[in-house]
Amino acid sequence: MRDGYVPLLPRERDDPSVIRDLTDDEARLALPVKWGSVEPDVLPAWVAEMDFAPPDAVTDALAAAVGARQFGYPGYSHGIDLAVAYAGFASRHYSQSDLRVLPVVDVTAGLRFALDVLSERAPVIVPMPAYGPHHTLAQITGRERVDLTVGPEAPRAELDVDQLDHLFRSGARTLLLTQPHNPWGRVFTRAELEGIRDVVVAHGARVISDEIHAPLVLPGAEHVSYLSIDGTHDHAVAVVAASKAFNTAGLRCAQLVVPSAADRQLLVDQPMSRNDSHSPVGVVAARAAYDLGDPWLASLVERLDQQRALLGELLATHLPEVRMRPLEATYLAWLDASAYGHDDAAAVALERGRVQVSPGESYAPGTTGQVRLNIATSPDRLTDIVERLAKAWT
Repeated sequence: MRDGYVPLLPRERDDPSVIRDLTDDEARLALPVKWGSVEPDVLPAWVAEMDFAPPDAVTDALAAAVGARQFGYPGYSHGIDLAVAYAGFASRHYSQSDLRVLPVVDVTAGLRFALDVLSERAPVIVPMPAYGPHHTLAQITGRERVDLTVGPEAPRAELDVDQLDHLFRSGARTLLLTQPHNPWGRVFTRAELEGIRDVVVAHGARVISDEIHAPLVLPGAEHVSYLSIDGTHDHAVAVVAASKAFNTAGLRCAQLVVPSAADRQLLVDQPMSRNDSHSPVGVVAARAAYDLGDPWLASLVERLDQQRALLGELLATHLPEVRMRPLEATYLAWLDASAYGHDDAAAVALERGRVQVSPGESYAPGTTGQVRLNIATSPDRLTDIVERLAKAWT
């Protein structure tokens, strides 16, 4: 811990671990994209936001910052304090230590920044399905995207290291890894990551790892950062944030974890216009989450585990032909509803069931019958969602 760093202290609260469900009216105000952009009779289960109020520790810290009118540019010390707060969080949760962190505006911007500055001008490998913005990261930095596709018939989404080796042999030089994976809900094991490392090292390639969902690993799995694997620090960076786990996506603050001193210097030396400015109130929220959010996060993971079990029961009862990838992390379930004969299952869900889910086409172009379902809501809402999907699809 650096000299002078003062961890945030919580206000007195009855229970810092309480997960409070937003009412419909509260959700429409708090989540203007997820709830505010759908018709009043539609249940939103699409964009990756939770129907829960953020922890009091975060909202208290934000209220204090607003009261102090902290609206100026973030100071240098803010970045240092943020780095120390994240390092403490990562030490407690992932047993990571000696982290070097640079603030960025959000995870997608951090990935673009790292790719643009650190990677060779060569094709970028993107495992498919992939989070939508990842589809164009290579192209907007002047590179070609090549896909490492995992088909819907695979029982468990695993990266094919032989195919990875082939793509590197064909000229690719960067792997864009998403760990834990969105939309699969997969947590790659240490052995899998070691296999990826071996291929990457053999080709002198690079890994940029999106680890935004790391705090949301569910019971039965364990997050292993790619940077925790021996022999990765000279060729890899990770991008992390508190935003998904603590429901603060709009506050615009993420962290680029850069273990290599040479890579850090390259990034620090870039013109300011290349690294979009992060938000000072985003720093406040992230620090509060990392310093004070452990009790709330533990309760959140417990709730999501319960929702995962409930979803399994509901699908077995109402939609027995739906196949679901094993959900090991995140609150985003990848469902294959193709057995019910709808190419665009998301459109049918909205039209007939008044439920908005994310179409599989957004993550894997050409996919039919696949959807991504957000389960971060109340048990009653999740029950209603699945019952409506059954009405729509059957």
